[in-house]
Amino acid sequence: MIDDFLPDGLEFLPRYAAALAIGLLMGLERERNPAAKAGLRTFALTALFGVLASHLADKTGTPWLIVAGLLLAGGMIIAAYLRQPVESGDPGTTTVSAVLICYGLGVLCWLDELQLAAMLGIGATVLLYFKAELRGISQTLTRRDLISILQFGVLSLIVLPILPNQGFGPYGALNPHQVWWMVVLISGISLAGYAALRIVGQNRGTILIGLLGGLVSSTATTLTFSRHARDNEALGHLAIVVIVLANLMVLARLAVVVGVLSGAMFVKLAPILAVGLSCGLLAAWYGLHKLKPSGEAPELNVTNPTEIRTALTFGLLYAVVLVASAWLSDLAGPGGLYAVAAASGLTDVDAITLSTLRLFNIDNITSDQAIISILLAFVANLVFKSGLVWVIGGWGLARHVIAGMAAIAGGLAVGWLLMAV
Repeated sequence: MIDDFLPDGLEFLPRYAAALAIGLLMGLERERNPAAKAGLRTFALTALFGVLASHLADKTGTPWLIVAGLLLAGGMIIAAYLRQPVESGDPGTTTVSAVLICYGLGVLCWLDELQLAAMLGIGATVLLYFKAELRGISQTLTRRDLISILQFGVLSLIVLPILPNQGFGPYGALNPHQVWWMVVLISGISLAGYAALRIVGQNRGTILIGLLGGLVSSTATTLTFSRHARDNEALGHLAIVVIVLANLMVLARLAVVVGVLSGAMFVKLAPILAVGLSCGLLAAWYGLHKLKPSGEAPELNVTNPTEIRTALTFGLLYAVVLVASAWLSDLAGPGGLYAVAAASGLTDVDAITLSTLRLFNIDNITSDQAIISILLAFVANLVFKSGLVWVIGGWGLARHVIAGMAAIAGGLAVGWLLMAV
């Protein structure tokens, strides 16, 4: 700690300096707001007041001084608004809250939680600065969007904590807490893509629609654009690029999932995914320049990724795949696991990926077996979606999509061979 290198009497100076910096940062943002009754100096002094009150409370053994300081800081800024109301009618609640937070961050600095205090100070300043953007986002939210957020809260904060964290069933493979944690993880990734899609809108370009559509649901994106390309030939080139990008995004999803659940597996799988991603991006870039897609992107109909029915369906699928993988791996060795991977990967890559990582983490399979299973599932999924495009959109659309899918699969094969050497 830097405190150890300072002369006696100055060992607490870094805490005061950190509080001052946080106060100046928050005050700088408030200074630009003409309606705010507190600016640069007020916030800086409030942060210092928080450290000083905590210091005095610690030295004198009177912790109530911290509470008294909080009441004084809040009362001061409230009195300023009561004495001279703002002409715009702004009650100043945001500034009052910011002053109280600034005081609290000063207290945190005294407790030597400097990193946490700095992170919270920056976060608070971001919230203060992006007022217009946050208000715009809230005004664009529909009832369906709010339901999505609330349902994700139910999945992650209510259902997950009450589930037992122990193995049940064959091979002890079914752990309710871990099964639902996988549901929360996949739902959270999909919800992030859904929210991003809602925020940026669906008319912001081919690349964004493909990437965000793939983050939410690559299958839904593939089906939607195949149908529209069938009904409107002018959208054919647009559909090709969007479908390839959406399925390429599945690799990014896989990288996130593997990174969260198994650092050891991520180190081995990431280079392979990177080669596949690079080849896919080259194919998409070639498609953009060769096909020159144009036209307004059609509405992408994706279901709420956090609906209870959707979550339960995925949880059930994951549990079935997990048990089947453990059973066939024990019965038939790697061949059984690969068969499950290829079969389940046709419709869902996430379930077999999660079950494979689970088996790897409990040392039921090797890293090589896990990598092959994940890659088999992904390639099987590409084959299945290529077939969907052919059946729904016709061969004219499918042949270009298949070329892009082949580039991704070929990149994965090259990456796997390079890692195997």
